[in-house]
Amino acid sequence: MRSVRLARTHLEAMAVHARATYPDECCGFLVANPDPGPPEAPRTITAVEPAANEFEGVRRRRFLLRPEELRAAESRLERTGRIVAGFYHSHPDHPALPSTFDRDHAWPWYTYLVVGVTPSGVSEIRAFELDPDRGEFVEAGLAVAPVHEAPAMRGSREARA
Repeated sequence: MRSVRLARTHLEAMAVHARATYPDECCGFLVANPDPGPPEAPRTITAVEPAANEFEGVRRRRFLLRPEELRAAESRLERTGRIVAGFYHSHPDHPALPSTFDRDHAWPWYTYLVVGVTPSGVSEIRAFELDPDRGEFVEAGLAVAPVHEAPAMRGSREARA
């Protein structure tokens, strides 16, 4: 599985979003340039974009990104040469580990970041990728590195609250 690199500002943006939506799950897109080189090459996240949690039930334990929102993000990014390389979401009052529900709704190739959040703040952020052969998540290395790309986060006011 490929490792993931992102700037501290991206981690902070996801943390702000997770705290703003607590006790509900937040969710959003991970944006990157198309992956260079072999599949083992690190994936560098260049931006994070908050999305609306459209789950119609209890949002404290589930999130849903509508297909039309994903298509809109992909269309918008196509003009910039960047791609949706994955997704992030929070786990309120639970560890930053993918759930069975997360696994059952995941796609191979994408990067998944899970944000553990409690009333006192974000406890951890971990990266995963779905192994297409086993159908299980595998933890990916997560490195904080300078990424020279702006903006760190695009989107709603509530994500910045």
